[in-house]
Amino acid sequence: MCRYLLLFLLLAATASAQNPDSLETHSRDSIRYTNLKARMSKTKFSRAVYRLLFRDVYNQGKVTEVKKIETNPFTPYEGMVIRKIYIRQLDILGESVYDTTRKGNRLERFLSKKLHTNTRENIIRKSFLMFSEGDDIQARVLKDNERLLRSNRTIVDARIIVVPRTDVTWMADVIVLIQDSWSLNFSGGFSSFKKFNVGVENINMRGTTHSQRTAIRWDAKDTDANAQKFQFRTIYTVPYIGKTFITGQANFIFEKDLKEQSIRFYRRFLTNETKYAGSVEIGHYKTQQYRRFLDNPDVPLPVYPTDYKYYDIWLGRAFKFPFPNSRLSKDSRIVTAVRHSKYDFDERPPVAADLNKIYWNRTTTLISLGYSNRNYRRDVLIYGFGRTEDVPIGSLFALTIGQENTEFGARGYGGIQYATGKYLPHNLGYLYGIANMGTYSKNGHAQQGVINGQLNYISNLIPFRYSFFRQFLVFRYTHGIRRDRLDYLNISGEQGIRGINNDQLIGTKRLTLGTETVFFSDKSLLGFRIAYFVFADLGLVNGGASLWKSPLYQGYGLGLRLRNENLTFNTLQLRFGYYPNIPGNTSVFRIGASGNVPLRLRDFDISAPSIVPLQ
Repeated sequence: MCRYLLLFLLLAATASAQNPDSLETHSRDSIRYTNLKARMSKTKFSRAVYRLLFRDVYNQGKVTEVKKIETNPFTPYEGMVIRKIYIRQLDILGESVYDTTRKGNRLERFLSKKLHTNTRENIIRKSFLMFSEGDDIQARVLKDNERLLRSNRTIVDARIIVVPRTDVTWMADVIVLIQDSWSLNFSGGFSSFKKFNVGVENINMRGTTHSQRTAIRWDAKDTDANAQKFQFRTIYTVPYIGKTFITGQANFIFEKDLKEQSIRFYRRFLTNETKYAGSVEIGHYKTQQYRRFLDNPDVPLPVYPTDYKYYDIWLGRAFKFPFPNSRLSKDSRIVTAVRHSKYDFDERPPVAADLNKIYWNRTTTLISLGYSNRNYRRDVLIYGFGRTEDVPIGSLFALTIGQENTEFGARGYGGIQYATGKYLPHNLGYLYGIANMGTYSKNGHAQQGVINGQLNYISNLIPFRYSFFRQFLVFRYTHGIRRDRLDYLNISGEQGIRGINNDQLIGTKRLTLGTETVFFSDKSLLGFRIAYFVFADLGLVNGGASLWKSPLYQGYGLGLRLRNENLTFNTLQLRFGYYPNIPGNTSVFRIGASGNVPLRLRDFDISAPSIVPLQ
C-alpha cells in the first residue's frame, strides 16, 4: 500500500498526461498512467483507490466534437413542429452532456443525489427556454438557447438534441440536457476568536436558480481610526424573472471600506432576436477610498471618505436590417439606446471647477447609435477547464453623445467605440481587438478624456506529447487626457503586472504587454483538472514623467491552476513570481495562492451608452 501512496504523490506532483483528444480516431494512454493503473489493479482496494483519485477528464473527445457541430446542428430540422420537450438533468459529478453513457463512481453519485438539489424542471421550462411545445423549430433560436443555458452560472454545461418522429415526419421531439453546477460554497479564514471571517453562497436555492451570498467578518484587533469590528454583506440574485429574461439583484453591504444598499433590474441583448434591453438601478454608497496624489506619489496614502446616492436608467432597441434575405439581417442589428443617471454626494474630497471632477454632483443624459454583428463558435480549453465555451465572432461600432449637468455648469460628451473578433485563417488562432475614444468638452476644451485600445491573441490548441497547450498574448494602451490628480490608472494586478498590488505604479498613460503559455493536463485529480502556466508581463506607466522615460516594470513567473468545472467556487491558483524592479518591494520573489474568477471572452452586444473609463 505504501508503494501505491508514493506513486500517487509522485504523479500528483508531476501531473501531465493522456491526450484529451489526440485529433485521431483513437486516444492513447500515457505510459505513466498506464503503468500506474496496471500496478493498482492487482487488488480490489487499490483499484478503488485509483478510480477515486484519477479519471480521464469528462470532456474526453470534445475537442473533435465541438468542431463537428460548428455548423448549426439544428438546420436540418428547421420548420418542424415541436411535439414534446424532454428535460434530462444529469448528475453534477461524473456525467457529461457529450457522453450520456458515462457514469460517476459511487462517491460522485452520492454527492450528486444527496447533497445537491437539481434545478426544478418547471423553472427550466418557464424561465430558461425560448421555445415551447407546438412551436416551429427555428435553428437559430435553439442554438442561441443552448448558449444562454451555458452562460448561466447555475449550469455547467447544456446541450439540446432534436429527435425527429418516425411516425409523423413533420414533427420532432426536443431533448434538453442540463448539468448543474454545485450549488453550495463556503469560504472563510480564522486567526483567532478575535479575528475571523466566514461566508456561504448558495447559487441555486432549493432548485429555484435564485442565489444568495452571505459573509461576515469579525476583527476585534483593528485599531484603525475607522475601525469596525463587525462586517457583513448579503447579495440576492434572481437570474430570470418569469419568461421575461430580466435579472434582479439586491445588495446589502456593511463593511469597513464599503457600505452599500442597492437594487437593480436589467436585461441584456441576449441574442440577435432580442428587441429590447435595459436596466433600472438605484443605490446608496459609502466608501473609504485610498488614493495617492498623481503629482506627488511619495505622500503617505490618504483616505477619502465618500457618501453618495445615485440612480441609473437606460433603455435600448435593436432593429433588423430591411433586407430579409441578406446576411446582414441574420447576424447584424442597428441599436439605439438612451441613458439617464444622477449622482448626489453627501461626503467627498474637496471639489472645484477645475478639481476632482469625478466627485462632482451631476446628472448625465447619453444617447448612442450602434451597429452590432454577432455570432459564436464553440471551443474548449480557453479560459475554461473543459466546459463548452462560446467564442464570440463579429464586430461592433457605437457612437455616443450626451450632456452632463453639474454644480459647476454643463458640459458635453462624445465617444466612439469599435471592436472586432474572429478566428484567423489557416488555424492561426483567435484575435480580438477593441478601441475606445471619449472625452467631455467645455468651451471647446477637452476634459477627462480617454483613448485606449486592447489586442488579445489566443492560439489554437497545440498538441504536445499527450495533451495540448495554448499561447495567450494581450497588448494594452491607455492615454488619459487632462485628468485630475486623484483620477489615474494603476498598472499592477490584472491590468498590467499580475501578481502584485502596488499603489505607486500610477499615471495617466500606460503601455503593457502580457504573455502566458498554458499547458492543460488531461487527467483530473479528485475531479480537479490541472493547468500549468508560465507568464511574462512588461509595462510602462508615465507617473509624473514621459511614458517613454519611465522604467520598464517587469514580472515573470510560473504556476498551476486547479479547477473542477462542476463546482462554482473560483479557480485555485498557485503562482511563483519574479519582479526585478517594482518600487517598494522588499523581495524580488513572491509566492502567492489565490482564487481566480473564470474569465469569459467579451461579447459584441451593445449595452448602455457609457463614459469611456480610465482603466
